[in-house]
Amino acid sequence: MDHFLYRDGALYAEDVPLSEIAASVGTPFYVYSTATLERHFKLFDDALEGMDHLVCYAMKAASNQAILKTLAALGAGMDVVSGGEYARAKAAGVPGERIVFSGIGKTREEVRMALTGGIRQFNVESEPEMQVISEIATELSVEAPITIRVNPDVDAKTHAKIATGKAENKFGIPISRAREVYALAASLPGLKIIGIDVHIGSQLTELAPFEAAYNKVAELTEQLRADGHEISRLDLGGGLGIPYTRSNEAPPMPTDYGALIKKCVGHLGCEIEIEPGRLIAGNAGLMVSEVIYVKSGEDREFLIIDGAMNDLIRPAMYDAYHDIIPVIEPEAGVLPQPYDIVGPVCESGDTFAKGREMPPLKAGDLVAFRSAGAYGAVMASEYNTRPLIPEVLVKGDQFAVIRARPTFDEMINRDTIPEWL
Repeated sequence: MDHFLYRDGALYAEDVPLSEIAASVGTPFYVYSTATLERHFKLFDDALEGMDHLVCYAMKAASNQAILKTLAALGAGMDVVSGGEYARAKAAGVPGERIVFSGIGKTREEVRMALTGGIRQFNVESEPEMQVISEIATELSVEAPITIRVNPDVDAKTHAKIATGKAENKFGIPISRAREVYALAASLPGLKIIGIDVHIGSQLTELAPFEAAYNKVAELTEQLRADGHEISRLDLGGGLGIPYTRSNEAPPMPTDYGALIKKCVGHLGCEIEIEPGRLIAGNAGLMVSEVIYVKSGEDREFLIIDGAMNDLIRPAMYDAYHDIIPVIEPEAGVLPQPYDIVGPVCESGDTFAKGREMPPLKAGDLVAFRSAGAYGAVMASEYNTRPLIPEVLVKGDQFAVIRARPTFDEMINRDTIPEWL
């Protein structure tokens, strides 16, 4: 469920018409619904009721500070994968004890930043990383709390580029070597083992892969405890998918996911962490764009819009599908027609949809890309010297720009020309 609905023939974000935002900030832009963000976070939090738990929002999905602050106010922790994300979380007021640091390439500078600024745990991905954390923690005379990410070799049945739990993926320690690696961790100074971490991929639309992974984690927990390790926390990652089209069968609900967690690991008495990102932010955001031209090709009509692949890269990168709907609701009985919906970037890959059935549209009409709140603005670039587009947050009948569109001068003035040129 989201809070983007037609009302009196116009598409609204909560109680604000999208056309009003477009008139104020220009197009294209991203818009997020506070009510949807809050609802989706609470679904996860409620799903784990009765268990000691923390829902750590995966910041890589959408990391604007206004979004972080909205979720942090509800008690969310943050899952970060870079020093920049750690700094963002702290800037949004999230305390270090609610920040989990994931990612396979943590630098010495990032480890030092987290140890001095406060950290809930490092999700350790390799033995060399473990050695680095041990060295820096010892140097600072602190103890670094760690889990070790195990790779359970489970097929998440998702897009190859967002699968992370198979043997050939770059993430984690092979689960077959976990006891050996935990023994090494226990021998190193400055480390405190607190649990196990696992994450098998993103945009999962069935529960079976989670169940296979979590059963392996449960078995490993018993083995590690028998080896003398204190395993008190299980970080089960995220990855639950969202419906990118309303005609698709809906993925499992967070309530079903929570029930599965209780079934697989509830008997272990561990604190549970989960790291959802897409399901919290995805359907909480739209990208709104304006039609520039309708162009007739040899055998098709092109709808050329002012949004481009640099603004929303998912269709070009993953062949991802987004529902695209007009901001003005079509009148009853209007017959749709097929369009190739494309942006203005000089790449054939700058294509959002081919042969998409839409009501007849013309230059100046607005369209909205549904389910664009996750992996949208955060993956945008300034390719073709196109400014990053604004982000807008709506709450009830009010809206605010939470990231402004830079001017051409601001973009160009970031360049430095050497004196000798």
